[in-house]
Amino acid sequence: MAPKVSRARAGGRTRAGTGVRTLTLAAAVVLTAGLATGCTAPDKGGGDGGGAPNPPSGSASRPTAPSEPRTASPPPPPSSLTTQHLDWGRCRATTGSPAPGSDWRCATLKAPLDYAKPDGPTIGLALIRTAARGSEDDRIGSLLFNFGGPGGSGVDLMPAFAPQYAKLRERYDLVGFDPRGVSASEGVRCRGDKDTQAAEAVDLTPDTAAEETAYLKDATDFGAGCKKAGRLLGHVSTIEAARDLDLMRQVLGDDELHYMGVSYGTELGGIYAHLFPKKAGRLVLDAVVDPTAGRVGQAENQARGFQRALDHYLTSRGKDPKEGTREIVALLKRLDERPLPTAGDRELNESLATTAMAVTLYSKNSWPALTRGLRDAEKGDGTALLALADSYNDRDARGHYGTASHSQRAISCLDDKTRPTTARTKARLAHFRALSPVFGPYMGWDTAGWCHDWPVPGQWDDPDVSAPGAAPVLVVGNTGDPATPYEGARRMADELGEGVGVELTWKGEGHGAYGSGSACVDSTVNAYLLEGRIPRDGKVCS
Repeated sequence: MAPKVSRARAGGRTRAGTGVRTLTLAAAVVLTAGLATGCTAPDKGGGDGGGAPNPPSGSASRPTAPSEPRTASPPPPPSSLTTQHLDWGRCRATTGSPAPGSDWRCATLKAPLDYAKPDGPTIGLALIRTAARGSEDDRIGSLLFNFGGPGGSGVDLMPAFAPQYAKLRERYDLVGFDPRGVSASEGVRCRGDKDTQAAEAVDLTPDTAAEETAYLKDATDFGAGCKKAGRLLGHVSTIEAARDLDLMRQVLGDDELHYMGVSYGTELGGIYAHLFPKKAGRLVLDAVVDPTAGRVGQAENQARGFQRALDHYLTSRGKDPKEGTREIVALLKRLDERPLPTAGDRELNESLATTAMAVTLYSKNSWPALTRGLRDAEKGDGTALLALADSYNDRDARGHYGTASHSQRAISCLDDKTRPTTARTKARLAHFRALSPVFGPYMGWDTAGWCHDWPVPGQWDDPDVSAPGAAPVLVVGNTGDPATPYEGARRMADELGEGVGVELTWKGEGHGAYGSGSACVDSTVNAYLLEGRIPRDGKVCS
């Protein structure tokens, strides 16, 4: 499903360095308005110390590339890890959120920092679980969730989303986790609050040589700050997270992995199926990342997807999409030249306004907020749009910023070795603008800035998700999805392989399909997960 969160935090590969998520690869949790509570207490980064967590025991202080060749199979983890006993205890509150109820238990699982050296230093992975409500005879096992990002905290989000999975809880223990480098799993932190706020003034679509220099310098500075994570920075890849999933499966006592991945979680699930096809049980991939697109292709996909969603929004308001788009582009141009005042001491600039608009397109329920924000901005007040941008950037009322975007950038830049040059980016800006006059320039520039001068090399151009011999995997696409356009679902199903990828399409709006209002989608997914019933490939829910 595309979970609905209250403090708007959308997915996408984010421009964490400048405090705005410009959606360059598929992403994460969907929003409507507030952030969920969680369990163990991550470092939310109050103040401006910029403090990163200590590197794992025995790790070096300097980040290094992973030592495991990504085409090779590393030795299995030792029995001391695969048979470890998890000490499930009461969950603690996170910053600004109460602890979840007594039904929830939290634990820390030890995993190899480097799977190529499974007997070496370990990393602690935070887990949260609630038990199946049905009888032991009806219980299938554990159902693990990844809500996207990369960088979303499953420990924080699982309790808030659990009511939407009540049917699944009848036969599954629901399990959330923080992937390595995220939140309570030794989360990466690259800069403090003051620097994050200051970076929001950086122009994400530079028009002059000075603005371009500032844009790239900010990217370099952000990467330099991430070096404080030490050796961990070279071991937060999605491949390693997939190996962590299999370790969780073993420690939780399941013969097969049952899993639901949303947005980036679909990439993680596809890689798991590729690495462990015989251990892949019932896997649902919803709001699907196109595994074939490459870095620039993903940015192009999202430009199309967000413009498509914006067109749908404008049509719902009785506006011609082309005319409405021209009006929004004119507003952004004015904001680029002169930011708007707000109710506080900050201003709404072009970059923050674009962020705010992206936020509201993740859910049709948020469209009224976009209407209010645009109306107020036309009247000279940027308060409403700034509040939306702040929710997306995980900024609270005291000016503290969350660190999910830091983890997201660390993971995605370790995964992806593509580093488009500034010259290549400029050559394609007209193309991006044609795809989306509103969002295209941001996504185009982001291909150059996202991993610019990153301290650790990346691993692939595209992830391998082929899974010959795996059981059928249910792949769910939504025709109105802005962040992971529905075309990616078919491509994921094809890449998984014949007889493995089974596509289900919903003709709807927003990021994700399950739990978004379609009884057809929900019943099909439930029948697959609870009863093992596989729908016809290509089934459409309208």
